Amino acid sequence: MELIEVRSADQLAQVAASDLPAFDAADLRRHSPDAHWILVDKEQRLKARCSLWWNHAPSHPSHRLGVVGHYAAVDVAAGRMILRHACGQLVSQGRTLTVGPMDGNTWRRYRLVIERGSEPTFFLEPDNPDDWPAHFIEEGFHTLASYSSALNTDLSQVNPRIGEIASRLSKEGIRIRAASSDLEQELPGIFAVSAASFANNFLYTPIAEDEFLEAYRKVLPYVRPELVLLAECQGRTIGFLFALPDLLQARRGQPVDTVIIKTVAVAPDKSSLGLGGLLVARAQEAARELGYRRAIHALMHESNVSRNISHRYAATIRRYALFAKPLVS
Repeated sequence: MELIEVRSADQLAQVAASDLPAFDAADLRRHSPDAHWILVDKEQRLKARCSLWWNHAPSHPSHRLGVVGHYAAVDVAAGRMILRHACGQLVSQGRTLTVGPMDGNTWRRYRLVIERGSEPTFFLEPDNPDDWPAHFIEEGFHTLASYSSALNTDLSQVNPRIGEIASRLSKEGIRIRAASSDLEQELPGIFAVSAASFANNFLYTPIAEDEFLEAYRKVLPYVRPELVLLAECQGRTIGFLFALPDLLQARRGQPVDTVIIKTVAVAPDKSSLGLGGLLVARAQEAARELGYRRAIHALMHESNVSRNISHRYAATIRRYALFAKPLVS
């Protein structure tokens, strides 16, 4: 086995094909890792890969973080080898804690499925081979943060407090509307709320508006405007809910009867009014009126308020973890 530092997309193209999930080499430019390493066998077949970030890694109150992302490995042995090398590289850069898998920051792909459950993968859900968590655990990583997705199978459920919350918010001058058919024009307001709402989240990293808009534009062709809700007050966007149909159902030959509530965000100065709960209730009501039967509440951090809202309606179907390993120089 040989470890090679990759410095260009052209260099990656010279590596023989493997059974690893596909990797978009353009992400080396878009995500700007500080290093990208691959593990190859004697025939130059790819056995594992990962990128490293240390110059622009998320902040942590007690550690200097190094991040491992763009991760893939054919088996535990290859995974442990490249993870061990990654940790050594991060030690040499003065990092004290390795976090992964994370493609640089939490705006991009991160965490692993650790409890799959019986529900199939849903649209835009990050997925991984079932043995990948063992690669991290056997190399000495522990769970740093836990996440879950939940399923509501009855969209007719009503939170008895929603009427009271809606009345109170109306008196505050807050209105909720569906997005316009020109979703592109709604994105700047969605970005502003996201940046403010998530600023205190665990491992938050600021993101340039251009990168945010580029990521959302890729999804817009699959979105129904009726499932994107915006809360406004005095002409300002103060909250939003972004949902879309589970199009993987169609690829499996099934009717699309499920929506995915992907993101709920509320401006910090309005976070105590119950607006998040009202957005979820309104989105599920809109989905039911459109003929959907189920809603997935996707990828919630264990301590996020969205999980408290979700518990009123939904049961956990999947669990995920982000891993970390202390580094000793």
